[in-house]
Amino acid sequence: MIEEFKKFILKGNVMDLAVGVIIGAAFGAITASLVEDVLMPIIGAIFGGLDFSNYFAPLSNGVTATTLEAAKEQGAVLAYGNFITAVINFIIIGFIVFLMVKAVNRLMEKEAEAPSAPPAPTKDQVLLEEIRDALVKKKR
Repeated sequence: MIEEFKKFILKGNVMDLAVGVIIGAAFGAITASLVEDVLMPIIGAIFGGLDFSNYFAPLSNGVTATTLEAAKEQGAVLAYGNFITAVINFIIIGFIVFLMVKAVNRLMEKEAEAPSAPPAPTKDQVLLEEIRDALVKKKR
């Protein structure tokens, strides 16, 4: 069973998937920071100081706090500001993935358009050409 597991783990596609997951997590952290630390403050400044991180709706009467962290300590809240931030994260990541796929497709089209050299003739083809040439010489 251990040998089977070794074969499975050492397959190329499993390692590629692991690398993809690790890079994806790092990319997600970068995008989250971009949205939370750069874009959301700019959007907030444009719309008069809005702070999406503190947008919430209390789900119980006991919640009277004005910040999300304090409200969570008091009871259940619907943190829709965080949801807005997550949607913006998703849109940015989706757009970047779209651009990457578009670039790869463009590269693949260029490769497909470039004419490849004709394949070398097979041994059978060479032999048939020699026979043809010999027959032509014989007729002369």
